[in-house]
Amino acid sequence: MKDLQYEFGMVGLGVMGRNLMLNIADHDFSVIGLDLDPEKAAAVESEAGESKAVRGTTSAEEFVRALRKPRALLLLVPAGKPVDAVIASLVPLLEPGDIVIDGGNSYFPDTDRRVVELAEKGIHFFGMGISGGEKGARFGPSMMPGGNREAYERLRPVFEAIAAKVNGEPCVTYLGNGSAGNYVKMVHNGIEYGVMQLISEAYDFMKRGAGLSDEELQRVFQDWNQSELQSFLIEITGAILNQKDEVTGQYLVSVISDVARSKGTGKWTSQNAMDLQVPVPSIDMAVLMRDMSKYKEERVEAAKALPNNTLQEPINESRQELVDQVRNAFYFAMLATYAQGLAQLKVASEAYDYGLQLQDVAKIWRGGCIIRAACLTDIRAAYERKPTLPNLLLDPKIGEDLLERQGDLRHVLKMAIDRGIPMPVFMASLTYFDAYRTETLPTNLIQAQRDYFGAHTYERIDQPGTFHTQWN
Repeated sequence: MKDLQYEFGMVGLGVMGRNLMLNIADHDFSVIGLDLDPEKAAAVESEAGESKAVRGTTSAEEFVRALRKPRALLLLVPAGKPVDAVIASLVPLLEPGDIVIDGGNSYFPDTDRRVVELAEKGIHFFGMGISGGEKGARFGPSMMPGGNREAYERLRPVFEAIAAKVNGEPCVTYLGNGSAGNYVKMVHNGIEYGVMQLISEAYDFMKRGAGLSDEELQRVFQDWNQSELQSFLIEITGAILNQKDEVTGQYLVSVISDVARSKGTGKWTSQNAMDLQVPVPSIDMAVLMRDMSKYKEERVEAAKALPNNTLQEPINESRQELVDQVRNAFYFAMLATYAQGLAQLKVASEAYDYGLQLQDVAKIWRGGCIIRAACLTDIRAAYERKPTLPNLLLDPKIGEDLLERQGDLRHVLKMAIDRGIPMPVFMASLTYFDAYRTETLPTNLIQAQRDYFGAHTYERIDQPGTFHTQWN
């Protein structure tokens, strides 16, 4: 076994790295793992049982020596300085033509820097987003690689084998140059923020506004997962709402703190969208609401000082009618959130020369990843019909779906406003839709104001050029 040339290498044998190694071995590729912790190196061999295709080591020299050339090794270590530290330790042992892949949620400018630094040594660097969590890593994730197209051919057989499959198609493809993979994963996570917040807002409205019981809410989300809303996040919401707490006997979700954490990828999506001047209000608002959740003590004080006396306003609809309205509202807002993220990807692809094909992005998001959803089949079809589509809202089928459901979204929001129930991502999604389809926005007045106080000039609609007025 010491002389076996391993097809693939894994650096970092935590839960994700270990599961990916076992996944690779299941598909008849030999794989060697490197970790400084001897217990982790030994554990992966133990989990593999009698398989001779899996090996763990704590020696970087042994690890590199055992890989077949050109070497392909995937780093699964925390983003930031740890990635640079691992690269620095391995590069002296590597040779031109070898491929280093970062499988963490690295910020895309860091990936661009590493691509340049390693290219100077003849080494290919890939940033690859991986989505699907622990289970996905073991049985089939969605993977988003970006880097050198020719070098990708060395990786493709392994990646296509271990990826999730939808109708026989692997949920992985070459996405584009440089940091394209990390960028697509960043926007994936931004959309994830938006959809998770939408689910929580729908849950809150039906629970506090309409008075649905925990059992009724569980059935709602289970039913929704059999509809056009079918998705991983809706599926797990139904399971979460059914979980009882072993300590109190209550439903577990009712004893979980409402102070939400985040790792920053949603914020990165919003920040870069602002840099590119791409509006993504649903994602922005989802990030903001996680920030709002952290002000727990102030919210408790405000709830006493500024009581909500409108919650008990009667709702005239039947329970089923109300649930159907919320379902349509959710579908509208979810599509609008995807549209914003994909519009950002289109602009970013042009700005950063990624060469993204959005139909491919939709294809690999259909399985394995956290935002996988039935609607991605229609989204993929929209970009196949028109690859240059500037915004998903302009696709005839998507547009028709939104127009059919907008009435229910407006009605649900009116009921929420009347009862003081915040639904900011639903509202932002509707505002995005209404603003995008408004031929003349009132920003002409803003242009006039800027010229008035700062002589910033403006453009006219009846003749070319820039103009300034002495307003007084």
